[in-house]
Amino acid sequence: MIKFVNAKINLGLQIVRRRDDGYHDLQTLFYPIGLHAGTPENPVEFCDILEVTPSSGTSGSVGSSSQVGTFEFFSASPYTAEQNLVYKAAKSYYDRFPSAPAMRISLEKHIPDGAGIGGGSADASLTLRMLNEANGFAATDAELAGMALKLGADCPFFLLNAPAYAEGVGEKLEPVPLDLAGYWLLLVRPYLRISTKEAFAGVTPRKSTFDLRGLPLFSIDTWKYLVHNDFEDSIFPQFPQLAVIKKNLYATGAIYASLTGSGSCLFGIYLSEQAAAQAAESLRSDSTIQSSYLLQL
Repeated sequence: MIKFVNAKINLGLQIVRRRDDGYHDLQTLFYPIGLHAGTPENPVEFCDILEVTPSSGTSGSVGSSSQVGTFEFFSASPYTAEQNLVYKAAKSYYDRFPSAPAMRISLEKHIPDGAGIGGGSADASLTLRMLNEANGFAATDAELAGMALKLGADCPFFLLNAPAYAEGVGEKLEPVPLDLAGYWLLLVRPYLRISTKEAFAGVTPRKSTFDLRGLPLFSIDTWKYLVHNDFEDSIFPQFPQLAVIKKNLYATGAIYASLTGSGSCLFGIYLSEQAAAQAAESLRSDSTIQSSYLLQL
């Protein structure tokens, strides 16, 4: 079976408490992006591609080859297999279900890593779902969510893969009836890469001032007054070029613009494809931008 993997953006991200375990409790609204990119007619515009098929025992595979309870993993990713979240997801699944059918897993990457849009997390979560389907749905949704959380804080969201309010480290999910169909997204990827440590440096947890679950009740053109990504407070002073990109997104007609996740990608929401395309063209001369993606929401 072949599946196309989408990413996500954060609509608001509030860091509300530093926990005793060193992690932070947050509040955010996840929204999937790229759902319209992964189709047989247009498979590589903005999506990763996962293929899971019965193992043939091909030589050079990662993991054992053709025996029951083993898997093969192939990817052109620059990471070693053991660093790849798809490999980690498959290992987690086979540790739980060692008698599951042996499968060959292939990953083709197009979603940029380390950009705050969850590409690796989405790959991992979909791997769990596909292996579970191949194994006759042996794991419950709750079991899959538990495995996903151990792989990454936003992995459980991609099991749901629908607009959702998140609390905790991002694993406590509540579906939100938010529909942005008809709008267009310009996603901007700077050359800059931001580590999690850098993102949290200087962050001051504080009580939230807006309940993001109520976001669908407000017009998008009011979001810039209501919704904020707290990481901007610590990241923009360190990397002022990101603040410039956000300012330029608004200057080119975005009705809402923000950093997503802990960076470094930023996005603008536009009323039409034409408006978003014109904005992309206007930003093309910005030497700090590595690439941009025009996506239908």
